[in-house]
Amino acid sequence: MKINYECLPCLVNQVVKVADITKVENREELFHEVFRFFSVVDFQKTNPEIIGETFELLKKYTQNDDPYLQIRNYYNKMFLDMSTTLEEQISQSDNPLESAIKYAIIANIIDFNPIHNSRIENVMEYFKQIDQLELKINQSAELMKDIKAGQKLLYLGDNCGEICLDKLLLKKIKDYNHNIQIYFGVRGKPVVNDSIEADAYNVGIDEYASIISNGDNSLGTVLERTSKEFQAIYSEADIVIAKGQANYESLSEQKDKKLYYLLMTKCSVIANDIGVPVGSLICLQCHKD
Repeated sequence: MKINYECLPCLVNQVVKVADITKVENREELFHEVFRFFSVVDFQKTNPEIIGETFELLKKYTQNDDPYLQIRNYYNKMFLDMSTTLEEQISQSDNPLESAIKYAIIANIIDFNPIHNSRIENVMEYFKQIDQLELKINQSAELMKDIKAGQKLLYLGDNCGEICLDKLLLKKIKDYNHNIQIYFGVRGKPVVNDSIEADAYNVGIDEYASIISNGDNSLGTVLERTSKEFQAIYSEADIVIAKGQANYESLSEQKDKKLYYLLMTKCSVIANDIGVPVGSLICLQCHKD
């Protein structure tokens, strides 16, 4: 889906946040440069593409190739330290795979966009109330059926911290289908707090999946910008699981693949496109044509 005009405040606020994180001098000069870029931006592109291009501009100006590095490391460690407790809760449920799917969706609340940023207390409250939480769209039964029959799964990760819950889901997927081959896709370069190869290896994703960079700096998965290697794996996969809003934004028009979106709708743009309220938990299947 192409960028919605309502996404522009998120772009501007992200610029301000990176300026704060990096403590860059001459912020007015940075803002002028960013606004010059916005003045010629192609509004036929997706929001994830434009965020990626904006973030590259910010990295160049601030001379910081990874402004969110410390934040990513902090939240990866925090949720990795909690993983044993969370895994016990998942394993004690009546349907561990279904429970792991739900936990992974809830983890998508972790976000560092200044407009819909969530405090850690909010995330923990969701986990405490998990038995009472319902998915607004729940096609997890279809997903589990496809996982059971699947041969190759491509799992597209999203944010830092969140990937620790993705790891728990990957483990349950392997328990459910020992023979399924899993690839875990990450961003090609640091972009906001999205996970890159180093994050995936640091939390141990490689215990259950082959980690692959998509070769691109966009926030989501813009297929035409990804590497040939990544495109080949995408093409060969009989199931794709896409985490988060950015992956939904960049892949929502793809109809050539059995694709499942796991996410929380954090803004009205995505909520309205899916047809649910803001704050909804979603497991949505995109049917092949």
